[in-house]
Amino acid sequence: MPVPHIPLPPWLKARLPSGQTYKQVRDAMRSAGLHSVCEEARCPNLGECWCSGAATFMVLGGTCTRACRFCSVRSARSPAAPDPREPERLAAAVRGLGLRHAVLTTVCRDDLPDQGAGHVAACIRAVRDACPRTRVEALVQDFRGETACIEAVLAAGPHVAAHNIETVERLTPRVRDPRAGYRLSLAVLREFKRLRPEVATKSSLMLGLGEREEEVLSALRELREAGVESLTLGQYLRPTRAARNLLVAEYIAPERFERYACLAREAGFKTVASGPLVRSSYKAAALASDILQRDAVPYRIRGTDYAQG
Repeated sequence: MPVPHIPLPPWLKARLPSGQTYKQVRDAMRSAGLHSVCEEARCPNLGECWCSGAATFMVLGGTCTRACRFCSVRSARSPAAPDPREPERLAAAVRGLGLRHAVLTTVCRDDLPDQGAGHVAACIRAVRDACPRTRVEALVQDFRGETACIEAVLAAGPHVAAHNIETVERLTPRVRDPRAGYRLSLAVLREFKRLRPEVATKSSLMLGLGEREEEVLSALRELREAGVESLTLGQYLRPTRAARNLLVAEYIAPERFERYACLAREAGFKTVASGPLVRSSYKAAALASDILQRDAVPYRIRGTDYAQG
């Protein structure tokens, strides 16, 4: 049953944002007119990450065509057209902040002919061209499983390709937009590996939505079968009091997160981040380093040699 009136347990207390580095990241976002999933999704780690000089950029604008019940990002049937200067402004912000690892995530744009794949690819290429020593992680939508869209993004050369299944199969219809799907997400992750086996892959699950342990373990097995190498597990927190946002069903204790982490490593994931405040981009640079330094291989995109890591 939902637990709307139970106070947050002590392990969910997050650090408030402050300090010079936090202000530098915030000001860079504002001056470039960029969106951050850290703010749009009300991430509890905003203070920690921005104070350490890390941030996750959200491209394709700040409005999504879907309305998942765990999310606080604005939703509309036909958002404004993507800004053609966004790739350039994004690359300038990454270069100005001196980031060694840039995470790009996207809203869903079912209204666009290519669902925004070409724009996302342009953002990746812009960062890679302007900051050749910066690793790029692309956390993307499902593109309704369309291979041409997925290939367009991968051809731009992200070091890490990520897509989140979000929750276990039984809860997916209640948690995610009807256009999303558990099996669709697994198919997208498999397609990542089929099209670009050299690119590291990553996914994430939220816990505390009413899932059972055997369902979590089943999801871990299926993610590994899809070739996923990196996993994050975190506590679902209701982002707003809006009726569309689901109530928390359970607050998962840190000990259970550690148990899931051990089981995930036993299942074969190369890197795992598991904890109440973990989010899909949490400690992304460290997780990527663990994968890419083990498996670093050069590969070619657009006629240029890039070495992963």
